[in-house]
Amino acid sequence: MIKQMHLAAQYLAAAGISFLDKKADDSHTNLGFDIKNGCLSTHVLSDQGDQLCLSYERFALEWKSNKGTTTFELDGAMHSEVLSWLTETSKAQLNKTYHYEFHYDLPYAIDDNFTFSLSDSDQLGALKALRVMAQLVLQNIDEHYNLKASIRVWPHHFDSGIYSALPDSDVTVGLGLAIPDTVCDKYYLYSAGYKNGEKIATSAFPALALGTWKSGDFVGAVLNAEALTVQEGVAFFEATIKQLKNNL
Repeated sequence: MIKQMHLAAQYLAAAGISFLDKKADDSHTNLGFDIKNGCLSTHVLSDQGDQLCLSYERFALEWKSNKGTTTFELDGAMHSEVLSWLTETSKAQLNKTYHYEFHYDLPYAIDDNFTFSLSDSDQLGALKALRVMAQLVLQNIDEHYNLKASIRVWPHHFDSGIYSALPDSDVTVGLGLAIPDTVCDKYYLYSAGYKNGEKIATSAFPALALGTWKSGDFVGAVLNAEALTVQEGVAFFEATIKQLKNNL
């Protein structure tokens, strides 16, 4: 289900590319996550409140506007059918053309005949729970450190994260939840620091009570996020931020 949700999120990213002004940092493509309804959503696409959403609970795309909600169930749908629905719906709602085009590559191939399948509803529920946990942890960190940062899901790597300068410090941190990749084969929390645009080396940092400092392509701390509590996630980020600020 990880692959299917990652691919489905690209429909939302393409909507941002199609209908919003391009931003240098690609933030026009990033997504919000609502812990109440379990949906990823684009930025607002029009003055009429149009948004394209992806529901973890329904495994469906939802086009929401001030006029109501139109739903497209993904289970059993081919990629070509999804594109047809998006083309028709965007034309009807925005009178604009939807383009499924990207400036980045994904780790998965998709063609017109690719068919979505709700093969494991329990796993989908677990994936939603991970997003909820990450959102709550990051909200806590944002408030505790007065970062005033936006918590967003970046569709390319499909991570939930924030990137913000720490108040009264020359350190910037990148914190979030990442999907399994070459850094960790499980969903994991990550924490990395930057100073003057350079990565802060962590090889000499003291060991963490929760998580591990890593060096290499990724420089920072990681913690397996599966079965993690919000309290543990907050403690991990607080400990890493303390070291990133003090061990320069």
